[in-house]
Amino acid sequence: MGSPRNVAVLVFDDVEVLDFCGPFEVFSVTGRREDLDLFHAYTVAERPAAVAARGGLAVLPAYTLADAPPADVLVIPGGFGTRREMNNAALVAWVRDAAARAELVLSVCTGALILARAGLLDGLQATTHHGALDLLESVAPETRVRRDRRIVDNGRIVVSAGISAGIDAALHVVAKLHGRDRALETARYMEYDWS
Repeated sequence: MGSPRNVAVLVFDDVEVLDFCGPFEVFSVTGRREDLDLFHAYTVAERPAAVAARGGLAVLPAYTLADAPPADVLVIPGGFGTRREMNNAALVAWVRDAAARAELVLSVCTGALILARAGLLDGLQATTHHGALDLLESVAPETRVRRDRRIVDNGRIVVSAGISAGIDAALHVVAKLHGRDRALETARYMEYDWS
């Protein structure tokens, strides 16, 4: 099946835990029961120090923006920290560059704000956490914000609503890359009700 796809999961202070852990879990366990090495998931942060996720969960990133391996799949989670990070020029530039080289980009929740600031949602459709839809519309005037969708698939860029929707979106990506049966098997393993 070739080498596994690199899945870079961005983390930052005040990142929503399930926004990054849900997709990380999906990509980490896909194919593992059959000893298939389909994805190599890892965390990336601006600095090598521990990140304080929502609720105070400390996360030690595997890589920094400076030394992260190139991503085949780039995951941009949300959380209250996105309000700060969407104005972090270095992080936004890294996201723009990493996305240009990636096969696929997935944002969860208000991760869409970072994609918008990177110019990656212009001319596309997007969604985010229901509490941030108005903010996304103001940050991304060239984007059609879909208030009625849990997942929006623009081809290379997949955008999901908040928190648990990231699990659904990650399974959607697994189905795009490895087929629906593989995604269903992953959901079964996780005991997650996905349809």
